[in-house]
Amino acid sequence: MQVTRGFLLGGQLRHDQPANGHRTGIEPVLLAASVPAQPGQRVLEGGSGAGAALLCLARRVPGVSGVGVERDPALAALAGANAAANGFSGLAFVPEDLAAWRPDGVFDHAFANPPWHAPAGTASPDPGREHAKRAEVGLFALWTQRLAAPLRHRGTLTLVVAAAVMPACLAALAAAGCGSPAVLPLWPKAGRTAKLVLLRGVKGGRGPCRMLSGLVLHRDDGGYTDPAAAILGGDAPLPL
Repeated sequence: MQVTRGFLLGGQLRHDQPANGHRTGIEPVLLAASVPAQPGQRVLEGGSGAGAALLCLARRVPGVSGVGVERDPALAALAGANAAANGFSGLAFVPEDLAAWRPDGVFDHAFANPPWHAPAGTASPDPGREHAKRAEVGLFALWTQRLAAPLRHRGTLTLVVAAAVMPACLAALAAAGCGSPAVLPLWPKAGRTAKLVLLRGVKGGRGPCRMLSGLVLHRDDGGYTDPAAAILGGDAPLPL
């Protein structure tokens, strides 16, 4: 596998990733910024890829430990190498399909950037990109069940997904016992329709759904807004 070297969180975090196929965007960085983990807590990520989200969370929250489950062995190995290069001894990346993985204990928080492209859509010619993007029928229900099962009571499950699949994901969170949902739209620019949303459920939560004000990502000139730049640079959280 050919890899390229990059940096996240304003240069704080080294992140190698495959030169071809699926490439990391800002979604895992925003996802990590939204997870309410505390030092000493244990977190779980489904579909961790080369480790961007879990690595960003570990940089933000010193002392957090975590497990990333990634079905591509080469990506899981790369994520492990990224963790070692950044000095994160408390992170482990397991080369297994989330559907078959068996947890080894309880977690305080879980999160994922699951595949969400429709099953009937045009397939990508790159197998890695296809696996990272294509949502098989029932995937949201399966992933939320697998991620919610090892959560402690009142633990959180956070997803970043396309706005188009938000209803299916909210239903999947509820079916997995993660209530009190919160929805945070990610507006590409002020006045534009949100294409991505962050969703959070609380295991055992019983509160009503909350629609939050959201985050505007870009200014009219294409640059990041000040709030978005602060989050992407690691200087601010993205609370839900």
